[in-house]
Amino acid sequence: MSAPVVTAIVVAHDGARWLGETLQAVLRQSRPADRVVGADNGSRDGSAELLEHALGQGNVLRLPRSTGFGAAVSEVLGKLKAVPGEWIWLIHDDCAPDPHALRHLLMAAERDPAAAVLGPKLRDWLDRRLLLEVGVTVDRRGRRDTGLEPREYDQGQHDGDRDVLAVSTAGMLVRRDVWEEVGGVDHALALFRDDLDLCWRVRNAGHRVVNVRRAVAYHAEAAARRRRRITASGDHPRRLDRRNAMFVVMANLPFAAMLRALARNVAGSTFRVLLFLVAKQPANAWDEVAAVGSVVLHPGRMISARRRRRNGRKQGYPAVKRLLTPPGAGYRRLRDLVQGFLAGEGPVESAGRHHAVVAPPSEDDEVILDDSGFLRRFLSRPGVLLTLALTLVALAAERHVLGSLAGGPSLGGGALVPVVGDASDLWRFYLEGFHDSGLGSTAWAPPYVAVVAALSSLLLGKTWVAVAVLLLGSVPLAGASAYLATRKMVPAVSARIWLAATYALLPVATGAVAAGRLGTAVVFVLLPVYAGLGVQLLSAEPRRARRAGWGLGLLLAVGTAFAPLVYVLLAVLGVLAMIAFGRVRQLATALVVPPVLLYPWLRGFADHPGLLLLEAGLHRPELIDPALPPHSFLTFSPGGPGLPPFWITAGLIVTALAALLFRRQRMIVAIGWGIAVYGVLVAILVSRITVTPAAGGAAARAWPGIPLAFAATGLLVLVALTAHRLAELRAAGGLRRLCAVGVVALAFSTPVLGAAFWIADGTRGPLSGSTPDPVPAIAGAGSPEGLRTLLLRGHEFTVLHRRTPLLGEAELPVTQAAREQVARAAAGLVAGRGGADAATLAKLGIAYVAVSHPTAEMTKALDSQPQLVHLSLSETEGLWRLVEPPARVGPPADDPLRAPMLWAQAVLTLLALVLAAPGARTADPLVVAVA
Repeated sequence: MSAPVVTAIVVAHDGARWLGETLQAVLRQSRPADRVVGADNGSRDGSAELLEHALGQGNVLRLPRSTGFGAAVSEVLGKLKAVPGEWIWLIHDDCAPDPHALRHLLMAAERDPAAAVLGPKLRDWLDRRLLLEVGVTVDRRGRRDTGLEPREYDQGQHDGDRDVLAVSTAGMLVRRDVWEEVGGVDHALALFRDDLDLCWRVRNAGHRVVNVRRAVAYHAEAAARRRRRITASGDHPRRLDRRNAMFVVMANLPFAAMLRALARNVAGSTFRVLLFLVAKQPANAWDEVAAVGSVVLHPGRMISARRRRRNGRKQGYPAVKRLLTPPGAGYRRLRDLVQGFLAGEGPVESAGRHHAVVAPPSEDDEVILDDSGFLRRFLSRPGVLLTLALTLVALAAERHVLGSLAGGPSLGGGALVPVVGDASDLWRFYLEGFHDSGLGSTAWAPPYVAVVAALSSLLLGKTWVAVAVLLLGSVPLAGASAYLATRKMVPAVSARIWLAATYALLPVATGAVAAGRLGTAVVFVLLPVYAGLGVQLLSAEPRRARRAGWGLGLLLAVGTAFAPLVYVLLAVLGVLAMIAFGRVRQLATALVVPPVLLYPWLRGFADHPGLLLLEAGLHRPELIDPALPPHSFLTFSPGGPGLPPFWITAGLIVTALAALLFRRQRMIVAIGWGIAVYGVLVAILVSRITVTPAAGGAAARAWPGIPLAFAATGLLVLVALTAHRLAELRAAGGLRRLCAVGVVALAFSTPVLGAAFWIADGTRGPLSGSTPDPVPAIAGAGSPEGLRTLLLRGHEFTVLHRRTPLLGEAELPVTQAAREQVARAAAGLVAGRGGADAATLAKLGIAYVAVSHPTAEMTKALDSQPQLVHLSLSETEGLWRLVEPPARVGPPADDPLRAPMLWAQAVLTLLALVLAAPGARTADPLVVAVA
């Protein structure tokens, strides 16, 4: 070591913009290299000429453009005779070493004879205080960690030599005999992760890898930062980096650890693909799939690589394991990432540069992992506090429903049918051509069933959890959506908090929860989002407006599936906006998407347009007030169970009336009051129209909750946008100050009184968490395929098939003739006229007659008929079986157009998802970090 021989190898590829400075730095070392040679990989920018001018033509090797870095070094070494005690100094064309870098590297090698690979501390090429690397490690998913915080400056905090898992090939000093012992850089890794693989094999061979902090080099990271075209591989850089990351980890881990890492990689990649799709980055999702597939689908390539690395792999793993990223660092990284995402920060990392702890776990790491600073900052955000407060209010108000859920979840009551089945049952119901429910139907299932099924699938198949989230969680969800959706419209945070809290606690929300109105609950959560996207559509630049149009159309389709009336409301406003503001193409997109996506279901409304006023669920007359007083419409109280007194929302009305006095914002006031008047007029009209449900039954009026929520939204945005005028009046002093304080107090009275009344009174409605099963146990167990049960409730009847109907099954249309036929037969049985009536029921496949809360008179009439056999009787139900064998009702021939229409529906939905955010957009920081 007294006189080591150093061969510096400079490899260039289209790096002329950096190569001149790099060559000067290499040739001006305080301890010069003994031999300096170069290799050019088919550069087209004059890099080869720069190398030959600086090093001499005989010292430069020209190679094909597809040659990788490791292959170029091997080609150069193949033409240079080895010298005893020789060291190889690898230099990228975009890496300029400090004048004393080589001297410090050699001094460290002399101090530690076991060190076979040494690397300098890397700083940024442009900002030369910024640290890039002080050694590199990975986790078991192949994620590359540098041990640095984002944009960390070098202040001596990382000085001192240190064992690391790997160092970059940019400035790497490696003993030539060790290079030849391990086989050099794997040529299969043309770019990215080749340094990690080389150093891992060096450590497995029993040598040390050291980062020398006094040696400094400045690196531009041209390939990782996409500053030049990459030709060594045909793959996209992102895909290549991810593939090589998995390849290196899988090839160098012992077998058992490799299997665990493989499962972790596949699971993590699946999650990242879903995340990319949600963030509307299909190109990144495809890169992830292709990268994982190139490793998993080529086991022969992996087996061959593991065979070449088998020497020392198992023996060296304990030392390597201590240098891998600690498991807790991944959770801390995700925490930091979510924090940056919530703060609205863009991505700060380029491909291949990820920051986490490099050192082995220590006692200090536990303190870092348990740091509650992020949680404290997260919980201090106004939107988070608002959502948590509304969640606590909802939990307190819904205590009776939640308490009954603990005894066995059976959520139902009011407009909500008892929630049974799981996600697979809902998907089967939505996709099947013939629905063997009630009297049987070939109609299309309501599309909201697919939405609930998709959410249930994400919640481990639990349908009741999905419905509980949408219905019982509608108040905090509506508050969160109102707060987030209005951040561009209402800049004042305090005004947005008031708007969101008041909106979430409107009587429409509490009434929808109490009556089990799932459709209104979902639309109530989406209405603020519609408003936010509509404003963006009208005010943003064309590309963002086009994206907003597709997003509004897609979400409007979801709302229409639950309550078609919301489409009618927004369609009228959309046409008026086209006339007033233009943006015809974007508005037309938003209005065309819902009918196109929901066409198979909506075509059934052509003969019965009144059904557009009804929402998802049952339509029971007792849930609707037959004649609402005028003050109910003026205070946004739609009638029915679970509503607060009308004066709860009086403060909102007074505040909105006060806004009429502001002359500077007359346009905002006019638009807000116009929307409010429009919504109230629609609510009055809806409450006066009588509609017969598609499944038959008694005619009922539609609930005016959605148009009243629509009207309230206009007033709330109006008040929030004029709130700063109240601050000006308050600052003026005198009578104006007193009036401003009074208006503010009235405004805040609505959410405060609404929350207090809801907590004190509870849900106060038919909704329950333990709804009894309407199908008698004997009928359900003894009814084979195709047999049905006629359930009588007073003068009403329902035909059930073996089980409680699923969501949406009770809304399937029934022909008037079939319903009248069953009604006559049921009336005949109750009246004691068996015979032909029992035969009629048997022909329809009905095998049992069940009676809910039977009276003595009805029991006597049914027992007196020889066509019925009495099976059981209690205070709550009675059950009889028909003597005549029921007919087996089979499904009719399936519609040949059904499958193509389902496929078209799926394709159109995916197309709308993609077009809602075309490729050219900034990557989401959460997605970038998880990737």
